[in-house]
Amino acid sequence: MQARNMSDVIEHYLKAMLEAQRQVEISRADVAEQFNCVPSQINYVIKTRFTPERGYVVESKRGGGGYIRILKVNLRDDQDLVSAMGANLPTQLSARDAQALIQQLYQEGAVTRQTGNVMLNVLSHQALQQPTRDAEEQLRARLMLAFLDSLRYER
Repeated sequence: MQARNMSDVIEHYLKAMLEAQRQVEISRADVAEQFNCVPSQINYVIKTRFTPERGYVVESKRGGGGYIRILKVNLRDDQDLVSAMGANLPTQLSARDAQALIQQLYQEGAVTRQTGNVMLNVLSHQALQQPTRDAEEQLRARLMLAFLDSLRYER
């Protein structure tokens, strides 16, 4: 439980930095030292909470002068968001990543709360129940792409 709490703290810290500026550049080692954790904890937070599905672009350079750059992406309108999501959708999609995508669509006004809830229910593990995790994640990705395609032409 402690690792999760530390991840929440680190995420909050980075998001606070991003509120002040659109892009931040950090040293993984410096942030790890600041929070008295291992550098891999910083990697975990960035990999799981600052994803394109959540509206972020992450660039990194390893080595002595290495850095991690996090950029909050501001799209012009919901159609840009829908197109970007469709173009970057993986062939397999976890329930957690699907939830993050739907949350982003809702926050940007591309879907209503009711539509988002329908999407969440359709893409849930309980609704899909495939024989393997891979099969479920592939089906979820295809369904999400179908949802995104329908959003492109709905207006």
